[in-house]
Amino acid sequence: MIKSIFKGLSAYRDSFSLISELRLWNYFAIPMLISFLSAVLIILIAWGLSDTIGGIISNLWVWEWGAQTVETISIVIGALLIVAIGLVLYKHIIMAFSAPFMSPVSEKIESHLYADVHNHRETTNATQLIRGIRINLRNLSWELLITIPLLLLSLIPVLGIITTVMLFIIQAYYAGFGNMDYTLERHMSYRESINFVKRNWGYAIGNGIVFMLFLLIPVVGILIVLPVSVTAASVITLKILKQEKEANMKID
Repeated sequence: MIKSIFKGLSAYRDSFSLISELRLWNYFAIPMLISFLSAVLIILIAWGLSDTIGGIISNLWVWEWGAQTVETISIVIGALLIVAIGLVLYKHIIMAFSAPFMSPVSEKIESHLYADVHNHRETTNATQLIRGIRINLRNLSWELLITIPLLLLSLIPVLGIITTVMLFIIQAYYAGFGNMDYTLERHMSYRESINFVKRNWGYAIGNGIVFMLFLLIPVVGILIVLPVSVTAASVITLKILKQEKEANMKID
C-alpha cells in the first residue's frame, strides 16, 4: 500500500514537461476557469454562512460566562466546516464538468506513451460529461457520508488530530479516483472503473495527496491543480492498465 502511494506521488515528477512537450495547455483553459469560479463561489458561501452556522453552534453553550468567546470561536468553526464541505463539493464539480476537456488530454498522453498499443473504445463529449457527472455524484455521496460524521468528531479536541488526517486521506482518495477515471472511461465500464480504483486505491491516494496540497497554494494552486494532477493520473493509470493486461495474457 505504501509503495503504491509513493508511485502515485512520483507520477507527478514529469507532469509539467509532458504537458509542454505535448502542448496540452490549451485544453486546460476552460477547466482552469471552472476551477477558479468554483473556488470563488465556495469562499463567498463560506463567508456568508459562517455567522449562521456559528450562531447555531454557540447556542449550544447555555451559560452566560464566556458566551462572547464561544460565539467568536463558533463563527470560526462554522466557516471551517463550510470550507471543508466546500472542498468536497469543489473537487467533484470541477472534475465532473471538466470531463470533456480532460479525457482528450488523457488520450493524447496514451497515444504518446503507448502508440503501439493505443487501443480503446471511442467516446463523445456528451458521454464523457455524463460519465463524469455519474462518477462524481457517486463519489460525492460516499465522501459526504464519511466526511460529515468525521467533521463532527473533529470538534472533540482529543480526536481532532486523528479525524483531520482521516479527512485528508479520504479527500485525497476521491480526488485521485476522479483523476484516474478520465483514462478509465475509455477502457472500462462504470462498474469496472470503480472496481479498478478499489484494487489500486493506494495509487489514487498518492495522486490525490498532491492534488490537495496544490489547493493550499493561493490562486495558482486552484488554476494548475487539475492539469498537473490529471496528467500524473493518466501516466500512472495507463501503466497499471498495461501491467494488468500483460499479467492476464500470461495467465491465458
